[in-house]
Amino acid sequence: MAVIPVALAGRGYDVVIEENLLGRLAAAAAPWLQNYAGGRKVPFVADTNTHRLYHAGVDANLTEHGFAAEWFVVEPGEDAKSWSSLARLTDWLLALGVTRSDHVFALGGGVVGDLVGFACAILKRGCGFVQVPTTLLAQVDSSVGGKTAINTAAGKNLIGAFHQPSLVLIDPRVLGTLPDREMRAGYAEVLKYGLLGNAAFFGWLEANSAAVLAREPQALEHAIATSIAMKARIVAEDERETQDCRALLNLGHTFGHALEAETGFSDRLLHGEAVAMGMALAARYSARRREISADDAERAARAIAAAGLPADLPALGLTCDGARLVEHMRHDKKKEGKTLPFLLLRNLGEAYMARDVDLRDLAVFLDDALGRS
Repeated sequence: MAVIPVALAGRGYDVVIEENLLGRLAAAAAPWLQNYAGGRKVPFVADTNTHRLYHAGVDANLTEHGFAAEWFVVEPGEDAKSWSSLARLTDWLLALGVTRSDHVFALGGGVVGDLVGFACAILKRGCGFVQVPTTLLAQVDSSVGGKTAINTAAGKNLIGAFHQPSLVLIDPRVLGTLPDREMRAGYAEVLKYGLLGNAAFFGWLEANSAAVLAREPQALEHAIATSIAMKARIVAEDERETQDCRALLNLGHTFGHALEAETGFSDRLLHGEAVAMGMALAARYSARRREISADDAERAARAIAAAGLPADLPALGLTCDGARLVEHMRHDKKKEGKTLPFLLLRNLGEAYMARDVDLRDLAVFLDDALGRS
């Protein structure tokens, strides 16, 4: 078991990591359930997959402790992060009589957590929520830090708010039902923490990736806890990403979001897969700029490929050129005026924000990476 505090002034919370935590959810979340002790239903939001897998166990556990759940179920996938889903969810919460002192439970991956978090940010100008992430990606990344959002026709995560959860409950055992592809996609974010700021952790992952991906309990808990501890420290320093500190968490994301846009934000390329490819590109572009060696860039790419993640752009089968990918990047929400900041590497384990990237040079680099030159 590990308990990692996210130290925010007046709004700090704990991330609890423990095997079979979902099986004792009512005890673990007892302080956040007290408003429902009079017989009101506890609002739970899940997608159809997590609802099918876990609602019976959650219902039984709550019943044992004198509570009952009411479920709001969405379809899995990014389409659930929409204006229409947000409207339906907020109307449902209002119909349940949710107050500002109540807590809504988000049981699922990042899509569910983002949707619930944003709904709770705007419902009555802010009510509480508890994250119960069920994917590795959500456990090590989106469930911690308070970024919440929905997607629009203009792009992904462009409408949202910073709204911190009151508690995050992580049960590594639930990853046993996660498809291997989703597990690998989540592992990309674990690798990210090593590459951006912890060379020793990156080396540990090189040696232990197979154990983590095989869901070996000790290796898995160490990977999750180390990742969250790094994110908690960064979030505490720069909660709203007004400095470069929290922006480091976006390593691989500017490249990755362009790849996601080009593939239609579809299952053709999962978010974690796009981030993995983006990190490989960031490492190789850093080498192009002579900031790291070519050997270090390929070491990063090998670690990504060893986890079964994409590390070479031609394997994605894209038909676009580098200029089109750069055009996608121009719509990135991290754009600052006429500049587009990029997370690059000075060393393996040391990322930094570059604001001098020549987008024409970047397009040439991407053409080379695509095999178009």
